[in-house]
Amino acid sequence: MDIKITKTENSRLKDIDFNNIPFGKYTSDHMFMMDYADGEWSDFRIVPYQSLQLDPQSKALQYCQCIFEGMKATFGADGIPKLLRPDLNIERFNLSAERMCMPAVPDELFLSALKAITHLEINWIPKAEGSALYLRPTMVATESSLGVTPSSNYTFYIYTAPAQPYFTTPIKLITEQTLIRAVPGGTGEAKTGGNYAGSLKASQLAKQKGYDQVIWLESPKFKKIQEAGMMNLFFVIGNTVVTPALSGAILKGTTRTYFLDILKEKNKKVEVRDIYIDEIIEAYQQGNLTEAFGSGTAAVVSHISEITHGDVCMTLPNAEEAEVSNMLHKEINGLRAGTIEDKRNWLVPVY
Repeated sequence: MDIKITKTENSRLKDIDFNNIPFGKYTSDHMFMMDYADGEWSDFRIVPYQSLQLDPQSKALQYCQCIFEGMKATFGADGIPKLLRPDLNIERFNLSAERMCMPAVPDELFLSALKAITHLEINWIPKAEGSALYLRPTMVATESSLGVTPSSNYTFYIYTAPAQPYFTTPIKLITEQTLIRAVPGGTGEAKTGGNYAGSLKASQLAKQKGYDQVIWLESPKFKKIQEAGMMNLFFVIGNTVVTPALSGAILKGTTRTYFLDILKEKNKKVEVRDIYIDEIIEAYQQGNLTEAFGSGTAAVVSHISEITHGDVCMTLPNAEEAEVSNMLHKEINGLRAGTIEDKRNWLVPVY
């Protein structure tokens, strides 16, 4: 891929305090871009970070034909930037594209773009363990038409942002029993903008009640557990780690996949199946619920300190006592930092 690179004349790097970089507040200097028309991708370029030009009736704006990914680049112990299993993100991006009637991005093209922007923005990668350069590959439909049909033109871009650990303190959750994020057969398994827009109201209401996020329950009975906010959920019941099975309404989290693979390697008992809130309450009341945590790219692990369902409030042990989630968090951060050997060949170096 021949990428035309236009560098910024005024880097913002000097204005960044790497000891204080709230998630999503700052973006780096450049972004990768390419366009899709007539059935192919072209015009590969890296340009200074800039606004997009979209027609007011573009199908991204009118019909939410837009998808994205979230992933991280970190420094290894050898000082070389690494991407952790980017193939999973590329696969999920293209699955989202298929669901939203958008064109796939060829794997090699996608990986080359990730490496190119990461290499150019190497000075934006925080060095502190747990921090990272967050990469956001995105595709938007650009055709101007009010016809409710897939767009024929698209723009793909990747921008990056330095980030510290996200959700570093344990979180309080409340189950949502009225609003719905996704149902089987819908777009819940696609990483598309509309799913996030549909989650905002419940999150807002939860915060007004003093909670950090919601646990989504599947309609119409509001018993089967789906996700927490936009994170996958794990529970430790006795000596078993359980997580909801993918149903088409649950995002196939890349961090979820890391965790399942690590737990299997360490011979932990794992069950991937339907989980119901009544089962969690019963386990808690019997003293068998020892951990609950969310998994996601931004936070890696989000320890859950409290779950409220109706008039039942479940208070969980301190995060320091959470053996499974702390092990998983240490494993992922250690791999990224190079303090744990990459025996699985999950890390992809960026030269």
